[in-house]
Amino acid sequence: MRIQYFGVRGSLPTPGKSTIKYGGNTTCLSLNADGRQIIVDGGSGLRLLGLELMKLAFGRGQGEASFFWTHFHWDHLMGFPFFVPNFIKGNRFKHYGPAAAREVLVRQQAFINFPVEFSQMTSQHEFETLEPGQALALGALNVTSCRMHHPAGGLTYKFTHEGKSMVFATDVEHPAEGLDPELLKLTQGADLLIYDAQFTPEEYEKGRKGWGHSTWQKGMELARAARVKRLHLCHHDQQHADAFLEKSILAPAKKIFPRTFLAREGWGFDL
Repeated sequence: MRIQYFGVRGSLPTPGKSTIKYGGNTTCLSLNADGRQIIVDGGSGLRLLGLELMKLAFGRGQGEASFFWTHFHWDHLMGFPFFVPNFIKGNRFKHYGPAAAREVLVRQQAFINFPVEFSQMTSQHEFETLEPGQALALGALNVTSCRMHHPAGGLTYKFTHEGKSMVFATDVEHPAEGLDPELLKLTQGADLLIYDAQFTPEEYEKGRKGWGHSTWQKGMELARAARVKRLHLCHHDQQHADAFLEKSILAPAKKIFPRTFLAREGWGFDL
């Protein structure tokens, strides 16, 4: 699997000098397995991914990709209207995720919000609702999920290809005591856990419980309990500058789980 981050920020885009190292675009992940293009969420980083895809078959109207939507809060879909391959006739997209994906994307591009409505895009779009725990095979790529504990709900995905697995656990929150048992089960033995660490433990305790996000500390607990090989912390808070991320999130996390890294916009690697 080839994985690349195109957006790792949470809540809203935050461009500027203080976020230039890890990036200011909101959530978007590219995954490629055996030439099959997968896109996880469509935050503002999706615009950048679209420009890269235009250099390939998508620029000729011969591209095919699958979207996997975790949930439909705006920071995870705001880039979709600016995804250039949408406007190239012949490109084909299959959307997987919670119910109402089509309704949400259509509503986002209502004329009062955006000058080009969803129905006016010349690419083809097909939608399939996934239930928590439902297994899906796309060639040699296997996908399963569990319920995401986040306002309005959603799905946390696990992608497995040729014996390697990655769990994309953005926008998650655990019970007051212990770990979410469904997420723990899904994450067991993963080669890579990409995990929501939007808040520090101190921030979380001061008025952010129930917001549907987590901390680096809970990420450590999950990574150790599930025996994952590597941990990438993501969904960086809009108020966390690069220096803060390194000092207050990465540094203490590495002391507990040395194979911890901060997700960084533009970072691509093979799993």
